[in-house]
Amino acid sequence: MSKVVALITMSVDGYITGPNDGPGCGLGVGGERLHNWVFGGPWRYDSSERGQMQPDDQAWFDTAAATMGAVIGGHGTYEAADHWGDQNPWPVPFFIVTRRPAEEPQDHGFTFVGTITDAAERARAAAGEKDVHVMGGADIIRQFLEAGLVDELTLIIAPLILGDGKRLFDGFTRSTELEQLSVRQSRFATFLEYRVIKS
Repeated sequence: MSKVVALITMSVDGYITGPNDGPGCGLGVGGERLHNWVFGGPWRYDSSERGQMQPDDQAWFDTAAATMGAVIGGHGTYEAADHWGDQNPWPVPFFIVTRRPAEEPQDHGFTFVGTITDAAERARAAAGEKDVHVMGGADIIRQFLEAGLVDELTLIIAPLILGDGKRLFDGFTRSTELEQLSVRQSRFATFLEYRVIKS
């Protein structure tokens, strides 16, 4: 059966970006280090050179990607990623939550929706038996958790203290119990997977 899985990388002190995130600096100043696990080591915004995931991280990623039937992201993430060059980076439907969906282009592999409820319903329908992955940013993941729409939460903890930026749980008010499903350690991150216990 399809699940809604929220996944995001964060620093040890809870930031999902450094300060001043935006186009050309999607993870904020210093925040690119959060995704060293994605590129197999340090990388820079101002360089097109990117490494490859380490084999253990690649195996985890491939397993997660194989279950993915649709993706949901927030408009802030869409803007910070510079619209991914107006090309859906995933081989599945990608739903972007925005306050003004009618004002967005509908021809680049993205579907713009006005509410998280609409996003969840449409993504579940598109995913079929596969999972819906909520990729962030922080506000969208908080909204999904607050609404009780998340079945599993994966936190990828980078060995990094950022000290500033956007925190995942700033303003979160819902007490939420989690059941740990798995933990794995790689050179560049610790992967914590939880089931969200719904009251």
